[in-house]
Amino acid sequence: MWRLLRPDTVTAFQDERVKKAIPRYIDTVEDRRAAQFQVLKKIPVTFGAEDSHEELWHLHAEGMRRFREVIAELDARDPSVKRLRAPHTNLLDLKAEIADRLVQSCVLCERRCQVNRKEGEEGVCQAGYDMEVSSFFRHMGEEPQISPSFTVFTVHCNFFCQHCQNWSISRAFEEGEVVSPGTMAALIDEARRDGNRNANLVGGDPGPWLHAWLKVFQSVKTSIPVVWNSNMYYSSEAAHLLEGFVDLFLSDYKYGNDKCAARYSKVPKYVEVVSRNHLLGARHAEFLVRVLVLPNHNSCCTRPILRWIRENLGANTLVNIMDQYRPEYLAKNYPEVNRRLRAEEFSEAVEMAREVGLGNFIA
Repeated sequence: MWRLLRPDTVTAFQDERVKKAIPRYIDTVEDRRAAQFQVLKKIPVTFGAEDSHEELWHLHAEGMRRFREVIAELDARDPSVKRLRAPHTNLLDLKAEIADRLVQSCVLCERRCQVNRKEGEEGVCQAGYDMEVSSFFRHMGEEPQISPSFTVFTVHCNFFCQHCQNWSISRAFEEGEVVSPGTMAALIDEARRDGNRNANLVGGDPGPWLHAWLKVFQSVKTSIPVVWNSNMYYSSEAAHLLEGFVDLFLSDYKYGNDKCAARYSKVPKYVEVVSRNHLLGARHAEFLVRVLVLPNHNSCCTRPILRWIRENLGANTLVNIMDQYRPEYLAKNYPEVNRRLRAEEFSEAVEMAREVGLGNFIA
């Protein structure tokens, strides 16, 4: 049925530029390769509660070295992980343990609030310890390369976007439902068997729930690509934990400078943090970058973002230039963005993509 609703999804993987941009993701969708988190489960790591934080990170570095070797071996010979023995404790288990410790003095995002969320303390995002889910469903409205997508919207976000279109979720005006890791894992497995191409982790933002998502995928049995649908404002520690867990980053590159980021999303050091995390993510996963064009922001934001993508991620990076902006939430307090995008502004943004040399964008 979904093939009739979205015929463009059927041909989405036939474009040679798309094949070049996200080859591993396509292979994972079509079961020619294993999702990376399933490879993590084959990497033996022995650790215990008595190990220090520093010891765990050392084990993580060694485990990731072995992970990269195994990935290279699978790529060169047999992409199946079924022949690999499942150890008693593995690298994904270690990642979950480290994340659980990080959340007890929370530094999962770059705000580094250092509150003990496991004991009920709240930081800027106000997220607790148990993951709160707003909704989950087969999403047919995403980019053709990722639709149909089993999309999970979690509550809370570490941004305060004044024009947020999901403000009721990100600011937790709607109450989420706590879903156990085992239950969510079973839902993801069912979704994969039902033909969904990926598990699309979004919100809000998935970042505050990294510790919970790692626990979920400890119990996922199918090989389903992990899509991290994020504002990319997470800490360097979180970036290392995401390595080998994420198959495709569906990143939301919002601003081309720190001034606009501070004004509209109330975050410091935006360009430094988000640029760093795109570069770190590109070492182990593939990207589909979303650029939502804001009214009156082509010169200060759209062009610098597109140029950065071209210079740092490459001309063939898959980019979605989006014209869906609408003034929501508190946008009325900012006259310059308190209107819909004009057609000529979007046309200008598309032309900017061509001018900077991007050759694989959706518009």
